[in-house]
Amino acid sequence: MSKVKNVLPGLGLSLVIAIIAQFIGRFIPSLGAATISILLGILLGNTLFKQPGLQAGTKFSESKLLEYSVMLLGATITFQTISHIGWQGVLFILLQMSITILGAIFIGKKLGFGEGITLLMAGGNAVCGSSAIASISPVIEAEDEDKGMVITLVNLMGTVLMLTLPVISLAMFGSNFLLRGALIGGTLQSVGQVVASASMVNQTTVQFATLFKIMRIMMLVVVVFIFGRLHQNNIQSELEAGAKISENRTKGHWLPWYVAGFLVLCVLNSVWHMPAILSGGAHLLSSWFEIIALAAIGLRLNLAAFLKAGKRFAIYGLGVGSVQVVSALVLITVFLKVIA
Repeated sequence: MSKVKNVLPGLGLSLVIAIIAQFIGRFIPSLGAATISILLGILLGNTLFKQPGLQAGTKFSESKLLEYSVMLLGATITFQTISHIGWQGVLFILLQMSITILGAIFIGKKLGFGEGITLLMAGGNAVCGSSAIASISPVIEAEDEDKGMVITLVNLMGTVLMLTLPVISLAMFGSNFLLRGALIGGTLQSVGQVVASASMVNQTTVQFATLFKIMRIMMLVVVVFIFGRLHQNNIQSELEAGAKISENRTKGHWLPWYVAGFLVLCVLNSVWHMPAILSGGAHLLSSWFEIIALAAIGLRLNLAAFLKAGKRFAIYGLGVGSVQVVSALVLITVFLKVIA
């Protein structure tokens, strides 16, 4: 009971912020509840709510609720998505994700960021924003502070792209809604941002953009596994170089339980096709858990530390975002224009 009491204040505050964000999001759909939630959390957490008694609850909200959100996301997608976008669409997504990951790692290293931040940026931008970052964090043993700062940067950058991609897609592809959907769904970080951005075009673009986005989400398990192996290889290299490594870091990590749960629900939904009430309920819960978790992340973010690294982070975000948009435009022109 004492643990529950310790968690309730921070959890309750995160929930209240999420409710307010959902309400404001109705009037500013172009911004979205997720982005509003993390921004409100940052504002309140660095001004009115710095009390130590909130830490247990915000930490629980940040970690556990985001884990449940990732798992439930699996019940909202199916492998049949592949048949809808064709082999050209699959190739586009695989190449786009690969370029984003390699670009994020390369730029991050050039800017002097460590493995934790570079891999979180790579996965967050290539796959599905906060959910991917939460899934990758344990397998690469990322610091909580790094996770919070990267989630904040990815969400802020995603908001900028969410507002600009409809304009860029119009300039490049005109009234071709398949190609405009591919640009939005193949680039933006979160599902909410994809839907909000594509809605600025029309409902047809929303459908195409969602298909491409779902294909990226389906690759979450693969990315988590590869990043985990890459992290273990880096540890092995450090050991061979004579570095002292803690025993916990040498044990290795398998897929987190919630990523495995994501895969199980995805497979189950693909072979059985869950009733709408179940998949819809999973989607609703997943969205709420994510928004509450983002509020907690905002509350826990040290704004002073974030701003201190602001210039490098801004360059990093702009660099990765530019790589994503340019590569998507090139790949769409090469692989998708012929079928559009």
